[in-house]
Amino acid sequence: MSFGVRDDSQEDGSRRPPDLRARQPKAVHSALAVLEEVARCGAGVTAHQVSENLGLPRATAYRLINLLVQDEYLVRMPDLRGFTLGRKVVELAHLVAPVPPPRAAVAVVEELRASIRGGVHLVRYEGDRMRVVDADPDFPLADEGRLLAELDVSAVGRLLLAELLRTGAPLPADLSAATRSSPGSLEAIRREYERTGRARQLDAFTAGFGCLALPIRGPGGELVAGLALSAPRVRIEQPGILLDQLADGARRLAPLLR
Repeated sequence: MSFGVRDDSQEDGSRRPPDLRARQPKAVHSALAVLEEVARCGAGVTAHQVSENLGLPRATAYRLINLLVQDEYLVRMPDLRGFTLGRKVVELAHLVAPVPPPRAAVAVVEELRASIRGGVHLVRYEGDRMRVVDADPDFPLADEGRLLAELDVSAVGRLLLAELLRTGAPLPADLSAATRSSPGSLEAIRREYERTGRARQLDAFTAGFGCLALPIRGPGGELVAGLALSAPRVRIEQPGILLDQLADGARRLAPLLR
């Protein structure tokens, strides 16, 4: 079964709308069931497993997965072992407003913003996914779509990747092309996290600027959120007292975000 990209372009270069007819509701329902099963099973699930779990004929499961891959709702894992949720699902999820953090947590974040000259942002983690739940309105994120779609590019994304590497959990396919072509990049992220207990990025979104992220853990030690500072590169490389302020903020936020 081929997983190549079909040509849906029209003569004028625009994308041809999908062929949805009234007699196709069962196919649509089955495609949604496949998408839900991949989400439930997590990154790396195979077409055979999807077929078995849903009781679908193998040819049907492969055909539906093929369509979902072509439309970027699913993507193949870098090692080609299986599939995971794709860019379109991330975009759709982003359209749904995340649950806001508790007022007490918002108060802690606002206090940090008042004392730190730079952007202070809060994200929540759910398995191998993250959501921005409180972005600094005075220092907007440079590219939130890319931040969510390429986990290895941002400090908060690297924090999640480092945690997945530490626990041996499957990695999502939401990685930049540079990291997919250089396995050593992930190892460097893991080593920095183990050495410093935090993650950072420099110049990835805006030249001369970077971001620093600290973990916020739940009662069982699980990673539940990340507290990030975006600021000029020199302040990320030499955070000084800023690091103490962020660490104190992360400590105060931990019992509020369980």
